[in-house]
Amino acid sequence: MRRGALALGAAGALVLGLLLGAAPAGAAPAGPGERVADALRTSPVYVDPAYAGAVPAARRQEVAARIARTGLPVKVALVPLVKGDAFDGDSSVLASVVHDRLGLHDLILITMDQSTDMLDGYEWPDDRHQARYAVWAVGFLDQTRNAGIADRVDKAIDLIAAGDGARVYKEATADLGGTASRAAKRGGGSGGGAALPVSLGAAAAVAVLGGLLLVRRRREAKRTGPYAFPQAVFAAGRAADEAGLRRRAEAEVIALGEAAEAAAPRPGLSRALDAYAAAGKVLDGARGIPDLAGVLVLVAEGRDALDGNTGALPLCFFDPLHGRAVHRTAWRPLGRREALDVAVCRDCERSLRAHRAPEVLTDRTADGRLVPYFELPARESVWAATGYGSLIPDEPGPTGTGDDAGGGSPDGLAARVLRGDFARTRQPHRP
Repeated sequence: MRRGALALGAAGALVLGLLLGAAPAGAAPAGPGERVADALRTSPVYVDPAYAGAVPAARRQEVAARIARTGLPVKVALVPLVKGDAFDGDSSVLASVVHDRLGLHDLILITMDQSTDMLDGYEWPDDRHQARYAVWAVGFLDQTRNAGIADRVDKAIDLIAAGDGARVYKEATADLGGTASRAAKRGGGSGGGAALPVSLGAAAAVAVLGGLLLVRRRREAKRTGPYAFPQAVFAAGRAADEAGLRRRAEAEVIALGEAAEAAAPRPGLSRALDAYAAAGKVLDGARGIPDLAGVLVLVAEGRDALDGNTGALPLCFFDPLHGRAVHRTAWRPLGRREALDVAVCRDCERSLRAHRAPEVLTDRTADGRLVPYFELPARESVWAATGYGSLIPDEPGPTGTGDDAGGGSPDGLAARVLRGDFARTRQPHRP
């Protein structure tokens, strides 16, 4: 069975239909995605003419030879991305389209990000080679922070082949303290980061999330108050998103169960099985997108447990469907004096640095109003109480941004669901 991956599945057909159009065979020239995929069928390295000077033919051959030595299904697609282009300026859309066109079960894809000096990484069917973390790490290493595109691609390939991208990323970012230092380090002409950060292994969820709602995530935002509300929260779009997300969530739960069943006994196996049971429980009782997002967060927790990624960041606090977080940052909710330490994806981090409203996942209050999910009282939403895992501290302490926030606990989100927190918050609140 095909498992979830980094920018993919249920949204793939929708993305292709909306962005590239579906023309009968021979009726129209191949679209941009097909052209890239065709090129990658004959060579593992595709370079758009815009980057021909930075990565000349001889250098492409060197990169291809480096890939061949790894024996891994690595492909490189260096394509400039601009908002409004065939991929809507989104590397996850490009990755989803190329993966779909190539039809490969195993694939590691290195792409450009929206900014021309940055790289993104994606891996299917899961992140067993820690590809996403390997690509992110390149942007934080001293020797590659200001290197050319080809040199950064080389380093990413080497880290992917070594299979320890998560460790290298963790070490490379260990000295990043507050928001200012992170911003300075991240913005130094580097190529690093990607949307998941989960990849479906360490990255496993990331994968899912970056691609799960590709169209929803990239539509024009409707600004309401202090947050950006994606257009997809409105009826038709939201219903379509929910149907696709539910299919994706079901597939991911099944895949996690298969992975746990096939895994040899290891320290994280018990936690992975707990996450699998919790994800199934939430899926069975899911009432909408916020609950389905919780399923994917639990899958990510299970995948991280299987892979031994005990220090992995959770999915994005503002919207887990953005993918894996790349940093933690202090954020002060509107109307509160104290700041919360939340895990954010790269896009939300950029928005916060630019004093723009991040896109947030919304949920409905008891009286039917649509609000950021974390504004619900913690007693009414396990997701608000935990920030989808982002607010679960290492030591006991307050969590949740809504009213009546519950006490913190060192256990994970799966443990909370299994002890009944999800079922409790599904019940109508009675004073």
